[in-house]
Amino acid sequence: MLRVAVVGSGPSGVYTAQALLQQSLVPDVFVHVLDRLPCPFGLVRYGVAPDHEKIKSLQGNLRTVLEDPRVTFLGNVRVGDTGLSPQRLRELYHAVVYCVGAAADRHLGVPGEELPGSRSATDFVSWYSAHPDAEADDFALATPSAVVIGVGNVAVDVARVLAKDAAELRSTDVPAGALTALGRSRVRDIHMVGRRGPSQAKFTTKELRELGALPGASVRVRPEELTLDPGFVDPSGLPAVNRRNVDVLRTWAAQPPADRPRRIHLRFFLRPVALLGHGSAPPADAGAAGPGAWPGSAGVGVRAVRFERTAPDGRGGVVGTGRYEDIDARLVLRSVGYRGVPLPGLPFDAERGTVPHRAGRVLREGAPAPGEYVAGWIKRGPTGVIGTNRPCAKETVNSLLADAPRLASREVAADPLAALRGLGQEPVEWPGWLRIEEAEAALGRELGRTQVKIPDWEGLLDAARARP
Repeated sequence: MLRVAVVGSGPSGVYTAQALLQQSLVPDVFVHVLDRLPCPFGLVRYGVAPDHEKIKSLQGNLRTVLEDPRVTFLGNVRVGDTGLSPQRLRELYHAVVYCVGAAADRHLGVPGEELPGSRSATDFVSWYSAHPDAEADDFALATPSAVVIGVGNVAVDVARVLAKDAAELRSTDVPAGALTALGRSRVRDIHMVGRRGPSQAKFTTKELRELGALPGASVRVRPEELTLDPGFVDPSGLPAVNRRNVDVLRTWAAQPPADRPRRIHLRFFLRPVALLGHGSAPPADAGAAGPGAWPGSAGVGVRAVRFERTAPDGRGGVVGTGRYEDIDARLVLRSVGYRGVPLPGLPFDAERGTVPHRAGRVLREGAPAPGEYVAGWIKRGPTGVIGTNRPCAKETVNSLLADAPRLASREVAADPLAALRGLGQEPVEWPGWLRIEEAEAALGRELGRTQVKIPDWEGLLDAARARP
């Protein structure tokens, strides 16, 4: 018998469990899928936009794995807390696979970034996705103008949600508080800004086209910014996705924008150098200074973002031109990537934001650590799409299976669940998750909507522990 703990119940964790179930080299494999949250599915539940119902339906595939009798879901388990270190987990299981994702967002590193009204897109996504760690907030939605810094799919999601009215989101599982705040939003201009050109943008064509299909918003593209990009001028050498993106942008730039209540401005070749507060303005070269280096940069809300115009450097990057543009905004959401964070007790490569590994085997002081593995973003960094996690998990599981004869010979806890409870953990098992689902369905019926997410820890745990 081989007992394996998978830490994380998002796609990488569930695909790891699935690969363990589907293999035939080692019989009698039993998997405990542990998660800090009382709910499974990770970013599929808390990161996929609420109006992307097709992607969210992936939960059904993940559910099939978690309902397998050889798998036990244990939510509300905090690995790294006192008493449940990686070393202690190794005493309970033959092997532990860490699939903890990349929980931190990257910062801009410019003056004024900490001004009120400046937030990460991650915070905004967590808020409208009802993540229990998200703070109740209105995200300065009373402003007429917002800036989203970044041109990836998350930036597109954020811009699209800002451009929708409450009626368009009512059929989704957006929590009641967020739906009310979005319904009162006065945001009419959403500026999505990238430091490089359209041929290097990271969004997918499907996501991009969705912006043009919004009934209440028009998309504005400046032809002069597109033509700065050599890849736009001659897209023949671009990858297929980037070429399709260029085609969509070319079409939008050539046609007069529709007259609609909201406007999405797609901007390129602009990099942020400072966020400006009320009553203060940094010098034009503020981008060279560190955060807080100019007077009045703290304690006031953001009123605008100062951008420097960039130009292609001929090597795939950009250089500054010394020309600047300010875009008014009381709400600024940065979407410039994610980064892994260290888990106490595991080695960590701070430069890469990942756990050092070899084919998924955790490396301690350069050597594989027996029984410790990684998969997903904490293994390879925040790259790829949901499906990328499947081959990543399979590689890790292959390493684990090769080590299995040695791992299975070690004595571990006969009842890891009882041991977890003995360490002060209060796991939410699968029936508890089903009660959360039932409570969210009931909340939806009460509000005259479909299933509505419970947005707070207390509500989730109360639902999980409610008497059947």
